[in-house]
Amino acid sequence: MTIHWCGTGLSSVPGLRRLIVESGQPVTVWNRTVEKARAEVGDLTNDIRAYSLDALRDALQPGDVAISMLPADQHVAIAKACLSKGAHFVSSSYIAPEMRDLDQAFRNAGLVSVNEVGLDPGIDHLMAHDLVARYRASPAYHADNILSFTSYCGGVPKIANAFRYKFSWAPAGVLKALRSPSRSLRHFTELRVARPWDAITRYDAPLPQPESFEVYPNRDSYPFMQDYRFEPHWKVRDFVRGTIRLNGWSDAWAPIFREIEGLEGKPLAEINAALEARAAALLKDNSYAEGEPDRVVLFVSLKAERDGKPVYHETWALDAWGDVRGTAMSRLVSVPVSLAVEAVLTREIPAGVHAAPHDPRLLNRWLDEVSHLAQYMSRIDHLR
Repeated sequence: MTIHWCGTGLSSVPGLRRLIVESGQPVTVWNRTVEKARAEVGDLTNDIRAYSLDALRDALQPGDVAISMLPADQHVAIAKACLSKGAHFVSSSYIAPEMRDLDQAFRNAGLVSVNEVGLDPGIDHLMAHDLVARYRASPAYHADNILSFTSYCGGVPKIANAFRYKFSWAPAGVLKALRSPSRSLRHFTELRVARPWDAITRYDAPLPQPESFEVYPNRDSYPFMQDYRFEPHWKVRDFVRGTIRLNGWSDAWAPIFREIEGLEGKPLAEINAALEARAAALLKDNSYAEGEPDRVVLFVSLKAERDGKPVYHETWALDAWGDVRGTAMSRLVSVPVSLAVEAVLTREIPAGVHAAPHDPRLLNRWLDEVSHLAQYMSRIDHLR
């Protein structure tokens, strides 16, 4: 039984190194550039190979696990290769519709495809599952309660700059995400937003040293009500999953927003070219220096009110930054992936296509591991 780890980019290495050292299973490392992989893990293993889908497929054996830390558009092809060879699949990325369509095939084969087990998505899911389970078990639980749920995550510079943001890699993806619409629930009403800067609000974070941030909704929050096991009859006022940025971000990025608005209606190729060009300039002026610490903040909160008064209100708060162990982002993305691989190998996750687990045993164990990755992590009871 072999673990096949594909991709040794900036968010991959801590979890990969952990698996090589602690899993007790042989680990084959695949990367487009073998030299880069050797620089990251060559002190731990010699089994480093040049990645191609055909080469990976040929190497897979029944019972193996393939982890894709490659771009998300390659996950489904690797998952299909796993199906064809009787292997399991793991990724940190959102479950694409094409991946979800493979659920029955994985179930029929007795194989697991576990996704959304990085930071966001991943750790945020674990925290949400924990809060919902605690609310259900609390004396405050009641069908007439009014519920509000928020989940905000983001990577921000530990040492703030004038641009209020720094890039670890090519920022074209960040710019393209600004063109994506979102859907969330605000004040019992569906909120559809074409561009993030149309829905920026303030968030006061419950950190030991109080701090406020700018936040905005992203993607489609609605499906996660079901994923987090909200009951259809629950009275939900707010349900928002979103991105968090340093205060002042919207002002610093205003010229970027105007530039993106100016691209509306133009051919996609022209839009992408313009964003790539802008990305290159931004990376040059706003990238992390060698050894400079990054920072990750994550806040997941569930509040229940009855007769206008809070009866349950808890928040998971996480604050992490780069240190001698490497970047906060790489730890928080890749180590949960390694935990998922171990859970697949020990048959703790059932066959089929899944996101981060809600099993209390896994939740507690994984959250405990995550707590060691962050400088601060706490579940806060606001009513105590």
